[in-house]
Amino acid sequence: MAGPARRKRRHVGLLLSFVVIVLLPLAVIGWYTYVRAVDQFASRVGFTVRQEDQGQTQALLGGLAQLAGPTAAGGALDGDILNEFIRSQGLVARVDERLDLWSHYAAFHATDPVFALRPGGTIEDLHAYWGRIVTIDYDQATGLIGLELRAFDAAFAQSVARAVLEESQSLVNDLNAAARDDLVMAAEADVELGLARLKSAREALVNFRTRTQIVDPETDLEARMGVQTSLQQQLAQALVEYDLLVQSAGEQAPSVVQAERKIDVIRDRLADERQAFASDQSYVGVEGYPALIAEYESLTVDREYAEETYRAALAQLDAAKASAARQSRYLAAYALPTLAEAPIYPKRQQIMLVSLLFLCLGWALVVLIYYSIRDRG
Repeated sequence: MAGPARRKRRHVGLLLSFVVIVLLPLAVIGWYTYVRAVDQFASRVGFTVRQEDQGQTQALLGGLAQLAGPTAAGGALDGDILNEFIRSQGLVARVDERLDLWSHYAAFHATDPVFALRPGGTIEDLHAYWGRIVTIDYDQATGLIGLELRAFDAAFAQSVARAVLEESQSLVNDLNAAARDDLVMAAEADVELGLARLKSAREALVNFRTRTQIVDPETDLEARMGVQTSLQQQLAQALVEYDLLVQSAGEQAPSVVQAERKIDVIRDRLADERQAFASDQSYVGVEGYPALIAEYESLTVDREYAEETYRAALAQLDAAKASAARQSRYLAAYALPTLAEAPIYPKRQQIMLVSLLFLCLGWALVVLIYYSIRDRG
């Protein structure tokens, strides 16, 4: 009779342990979720970051467009930024400043301490609680962001969702402003650099002309050689006329004397021109003119390049300002904040089923440990 009695006590012990470990906690959980837990409403909102076509802007701005941020993966990058921003403590502080999250989520703490916010906490506590009431569904491939925000009132949940949407739009606007400022600043820096180069090139050309007293070496050389050629032609003509006069009138004739004086004047003028052309004080010699022309052409090319660079920089600045006047990024909401008609949280049946599963697993583990210890003993 002892065996059946022990089996009966063992069965009673198992039943009591099941009641204590499974049924009683499950009853407490059921009582709390169905009696004490306050209903929560959910508001859903969905949006993504869109960008205008960057092809024309990049064609106008060239490399400057890269300073505004990536364009190929720009949408994904902006989505990553928004995803982290929605989870951030900074957003929580902004929404709390607008809607006073503490007064709403801590109002039911006395009735529902599990799902409500503990009053009198810090911003870190509110940030941690934010992770419980906000569910983010972010598709990195498409850049779509879906949010579900919970509150103890349907209208307040919608207000929180609307505040998150507006703060996200504000962040996108800030990103736009920062990109525009960077783009315009880079273009202005290029204009300043181009202007400095142009001034330097023009100053170098002015210094060259001041040093050499020549505006254009090629033109100057052609003019000086033209003067000498003209004098040589006049000298040849004067010599011919002199010979004719000597043959016709004799060497002592006044016309012959005048012709001799004319020849002497032309020769003196030609000698002066040649001496001036060869003088190192006023002009370079014939051997130095090629180097002088090469230096002048180099300075001219530098000036023309500086002018073209400066004009291109001005065009880029105009394009940057035109691009800055447009909204290159904007937040596109594909689902506006919804207003719930019925509460869906807490999910009481799901909580009960999960609790029952874990309690049963815990009870089975306790029973296995008990029998293992008893068998070893």
